[in-house]
Amino acid sequence: MKRREFLRTSTLATTALAGAPFATAAKEEEPKIKAYRDLGKTDLKMSDIGIGVGNVPSSSMIRRALDRGINYIDAGPGYGAGEDFVGEIMGKLQRDKLIITSKFSIHNGGGRPVHVGAKKEDYIQAIEGSLSRMKTDYIDICQVNGIGQESEKYEDEEKRLLDEEMLKAFDELKKAGKARFLGVTSHGPNNTEALLLKSIQCGHFDMMMLSLNFMQDSQWQKVLREAANKGMGVVAMKTLSGAKRTDVDARGEAYEPAALKWVLNKPEVSGLVIRTKDIATLDLYLSASGQKITAADMKILNRYSEQFANKYCRTGCNACQSACPKAVSIATIMRYQMYFKDYGLEKDAMEYYAGLGKTAKECTACDIRSCANACPYGLPVYALLREAHDNLTFMA
Repeated sequence: MKRREFLRTSTLATTALAGAPFATAAKEEEPKIKAYRDLGKTDLKMSDIGIGVGNVPSSSMIRRALDRGINYIDAGPGYGAGEDFVGEIMGKLQRDKLIITSKFSIHNGGGRPVHVGAKKEDYIQAIEGSLSRMKTDYIDICQVNGIGQESEKYEDEEKRLLDEEMLKAFDELKKAGKARFLGVTSHGPNNTEALLLKSIQCGHFDMMMLSLNFMQDSQWQKVLREAANKGMGVVAMKTLSGAKRTDVDARGEAYEPAALKWVLNKPEVSGLVIRTKDIATLDLYLSASGQKITAADMKILNRYSEQFANKYCRTGCNACQSACPKAVSIATIMRYQMYFKDYGLEKDAMEYYAGLGKTAKECTACDIRSCANACPYGLPVYALLREAHDNLTFMA
């Protein structure tokens, strides 16, 4: 999507209030979930805003989110202490009112997925670890995590997407009552559209989670259309377009609710997942629940785009990658820089960066700089990579 192509307002009518998932002592004036939506053809009805438990400060933060009507918990083995925090409060929750996800990922592995070549038992172990940490008997959705991030080759990632050992593991977990549905997640950067379309067409998956925001509308139109045609649930992440700043409206109107309402007004979207570290931010996000997007919201998004369109790296785009003669993982590094600079996840971002096989250190000795003008959105890629390396490198 170029510049202002996003300025189309969706016409989705939000779902009527379905009621909070369990009793709450929250004050009447506190923002709450106002809409619950069908998650594709599953029998699950999710709050239109869900919570990601990565980097949450405490179990009480999760509980406060649930008390406000959130029933969708995005978790996984690579999410720090998030799963342990869920386990701390599980005994106080109505489990059948919640939708809990986990990933076929390595515990304390920075979110790295279980690798191709793993055995059925490895996949099962990943989910059983999540069950143990979250103190629950079953996961609602098991997800193949990060499709498009492990290899630049489509064939390699398709193999991971359709790994027979993974499918056998899910079938066994489902028969044992430990898992209900199968999902896939992706923020790219490699062959993202083709892999997501394959996940829709193959018939194995019930839902997907992908990066979606008002600056990436046209990027996923085909994927969203096909998902809707097949009845596949769609959950959005990376909804704030980098979360660069909030004071973009001269009248003091917050940016975040406008961005979330834009996503929630997409008819193909079941809901979105977002992380929060404090109650004030949670309340700000919840003000978007069940709301239609307005002309005032679009003005805020337009102003944000004018300021940051040439500074926000579109997750999953990867259009500049072919310009790099050293095969540096540009999109992945830019995503880690976003975690560091905009999300406040400095430690995690630096650890992820240190685990890359090839970093932007390669750029310091590059005289070609062919990536400098390779971004279709006008980002100064070379300069941003140099900055990312400075930010993300552990100093002795």
